Amino acid sequence: MRKVPRELFAPEVGLDEVYHPHRPVVTKRDANGNATSSVSAPQLQAHMLQQAEIGAGMRVLEVGSGGCNAALMAELVGHTGQVTTVDIDPDITDRARRLLDEAGYSRVQVVLADADGGVPEYAPYDGILVTAGAWEIPPAWVDQLAEGGCLLVPLSVLGLSRTIAFEKTGGCLVSRSATLFGFVPLQGAGAHESTRLVLRGGEVSVHLDDVPPAEFPVDPSVLERALDTPRVEVWSGATIGRFEPWATTQMWLATALPGFGRVVVDRERDTGLICPPGRHIAAVGTVSGGTLAYVTTRSTADDQEVEFGVHAFGPNAAELAEVVAGQLRIWARDHRGGPGPQFRVCPSGTPDDRLLPGGRVVDKPRSRISICWPQAVTAARSQNATEVGR
Repeated sequence: MRKVPRELFAPEVGLDEVYHPHRPVVTKRDANGNATSSVSAPQLQAHMLQQAEIGAGMRVLEVGSGGCNAALMAELVGHTGQVTTVDIDPDITDRARRLLDEAGYSRVQVVLADADGGVPEYAPYDGILVTAGAWEIPPAWVDQLAEGGCLLVPLSVLGLSRTIAFEKTGGCLVSRSATLFGFVPLQGAGAHESTRLVLRGGEVSVHLDDVPPAEFPVDPSVLERALDTPRVEVWSGATIGRFEPWATTQMWLATALPGFGRVVVDRERDTGLICPPGRHIAAVGTVSGGTLAYVTTRSTADDQEVEFGVHAFGPNAAELAEVVAGQLRIWARDHRGGPGPQFRVCPSGTPDDRLLPGGRVVDKPRSRISICWPQAVTAARSQNATEVGR
């Protein structure tokens, strides 16, 4: 990290900004002002490079160029390794090539292409590091990864993004670690838009991803009518620390609840109908037929913790709220503080017996993803969470 001069890759900003440990430097935006390329924050870069386990002599592919991260990888692989970086935007690759040359990293290969097809001319790769959010893992990435190699990718599954380190084993990918980071989405063939149901003139929108159409109402008027019914409120007894990560809570609900998604409030149109947790504008929830339920929180006697609750609207609001509350209790009993699930990605058409046993299966056009949770972390934690649930 000290060898690579970050300021050479973000000459438009001052040193305080480019060396801030937790802030990225946006280098390009689209016509709507959305970031399409950036120099990631140092803390994020360091974490991903460590998670990918990049070392001397490795052949590495970076998906999503910028220059700085490729230079860091070049330092890690050394002169006996090879770094290739690819991007779909010629502005980005031209900039990366120029800045890498100026910084003394001319040995890095910069390729202009849609990364959905990988870069076969320099394959196989010991590691592939993706620096843009992906909805699906293209088969080319798996094909061009050496057996036992690592693919590190910010992958969206059931609408939740996790940066997952996968190891290639027998044509499939098995996760070995996962962290919570956000990235700008991939462009090109790998781009994806989630289903978005806009309600009450834009005050509320429901975002659904990886949900078969049979599991949610395509017509937003169904949920419009649900929001006109009295709100049902159920409190679970399950708690979480005010500064405790929600990553496993959200992923557990996503894998346990059909129709899982996010309920988002437009603050400018907010009438107070939807009450997301804390000061957030979004809550995780589920749609079942014409009923909508989402997770919220309230204060407890312990000012360091909050209690999970469920708000629901629609003809089966009471039943759905109890189902969601029950899943929150299971999370608290079995998975709070635990390692989270394991992910396995196999080609589409893979039979069920090659997937993780007993897990949730998410079918995407070119792959099947199975998600499997461990058993209760310890008997002591399980017993404690059961008491909390009572």
